[in-house]
Amino acid sequence: MSASPSRAGTGSSPPPTRRKAASLALITLAQVLALSLWFSGTAAGPAMAREAALPPGFLAWLTGGVQLGFVLGTLASAALALPDRVEPRRLIAGACLLGAAANAAILLLPPGDALVIAARGVTGLALACVYPVGMKLAAGWAGPRDAGLVVGLLVGGLTLGSASPHLANALGGLSWRSAVGLASLAALLAAGLILLARPGPRHAAAPPFRPGLALELFRHRGTRLATLGYLGHMWELYAMWAWIGAYLAASFAAVGSAASPALASFAVMAAGALGCIAGGWMADRIGRARLTIGAMAVSGACCLLAGPAFGAAPWLVMALCLAWGATVVADSAQFSAAVAEASPPGLSGTMLTVQTSLGFALTLPAIHLMPVAEAWLGWGGGAFALLAPGPVLGCLAMARLVRRPA
Repeated sequence: MSASPSRAGTGSSPPPTRRKAASLALITLAQVLALSLWFSGTAAGPAMAREAALPPGFLAWLTGGVQLGFVLGTLASAALALPDRVEPRRLIAGACLLGAAANAAILLLPPGDALVIAARGVTGLALACVYPVGMKLAAGWAGPRDAGLVVGLLVGGLTLGSASPHLANALGGLSWRSAVGLASLAALLAAGLILLARPGPRHAAAPPFRPGLALELFRHRGTRLATLGYLGHMWELYAMWAWIGAYLAASFAAVGSAASPALASFAVMAAGALGCIAGGWMADRIGRARLTIGAMAVSGACCLLAGPAFGAAPWLVMALCLAWGATVVADSAQFSAAVAEASPPGLSGTMLTVQTSLGFALTLPAIHLMPVAEAWLGWGGGAFALLAPGPVLGCLAMARLVRRPA
């Protein structure tokens, strides 16, 4: 049951411009708060390792468990067309409550327990009904001239929320349990805030449900090519986010620097929030496909340069990583905006959910490849270079859209 778009502008409501700004601010803030759950376990991992001996692969699965839960959740959500059949604000609020509870359950478990990974999986399952559905809500407010910026603001919220646990760790005085607890409280607040947002005028009612609606993504050239570009982008993004902290810590240690890897990791990931906003602004002017090609070209180059830069002066390493952090996610929103615009009426939520499901499924092997690559090649030997084929293939897919726009 979708909210009726006609009710959004009736009665004594504020003027449309103010209503749009207020709703987008609420949606974005709720995303920032809820998505702090994503990397709360990852940021807590090193402190867990200092407190107890962890099983092999445990740290990788603190992130991988969320990715796997997210993929399973998006598959189920897309198969049932939940983002287009359930009132989106209530769906997001319920998912935030589930995610907060699952994340808080970690506090009751000993570090290294298998149930910690299970709790992370449930957290990912919940977030499957937060991120794609939030994009649908934001897209309902997007106009023909600002769709890139609107969705860019939302993905910027995801990026900032994902980076926030690293900031909490860098502040000092916060145990990993405090960081996990604060992320759960943030998700509870997000559940309340999202209910105050309004659906936009482009929020369309869903068509009658039928099995196979999710396959519509592959039947349209535009959504198909945008999704292929997105897959190349996702091969790089979450593996970089998950392991940039380990890379920076090892690089700083190699030169005896006292710089904080946690604070540096936050800065690198938070740079992506600015990249999303700037990328959205540019995409509305030069075109989504061209923006994505430019961003992936720069981030792919950073994959290749990370090895030679390892162990260099910290300012040089940070300059490279800040550029990487800004560009690695600057294009993410534009793949989503392209799919939302090209989706059949009333199915944008389902199409976005299928797209994100495929992308996040690809992050699992990429995340787990990195520790193997680091052990084999070392950070200085080019472990991150194994991520570069993703943006290269993504550029090729989006170049086809530039040549023959859908």
